[in-house]
Amino acid sequence: MTIYFYSTVDDYGCFSNFSRHGFQLDGKYWPTSEHYFQAMKFVGTKHEEDVRKAPNPKEAARRGRDKKRPLRKRWDSCRDEVMLKAVRAKFGTHKDIQEILLGTGDEKLVENAPGDYYWGCGANGTGKNKLGLILRKVRSELRAAKATL
Repeated sequence: MTIYFYSTVDDYGCFSNFSRHGFQLDGKYWPTSEHYFQAMKFVGTKHEEDVRKAPNPKEAARRGRDKKRPLRKRWDSCRDEVMLKAVRAKFGTHKDIQEILLGTGDEKLVENAPGDYYWGCGANGTGKNKLGLILRKVRSELRAAKATL
């Protein structure tokens, strides 16, 4: 079976980067994983803090995608690691959603984002689904950590 997620109001809405599950990371509080991910495009600049302080994840995404802001060097080569770091922090902080993730067993997780062929499955299912793959990796890490307790 495959578990699809996208909207924060769906059964697996906590898997969305827009879900309101904040965390501490890199010495700062991040309201959502979307805030963290978008802000890391501008790490060490005034833009990082501007994105972090966005009132909601949609605005954080808008600010992060603003072409007038200069992207950090080699963003494309580090973005997957940035997302993994955010997802680890989010699910490491919130035990309730950690249990939801672990409760998915070994099911395939797919971000059903029709407009995103990198993080999601895209409109026709041919996307890379990188967010789904990262969630599966974090799920495996959490399972392994629980097994050693």
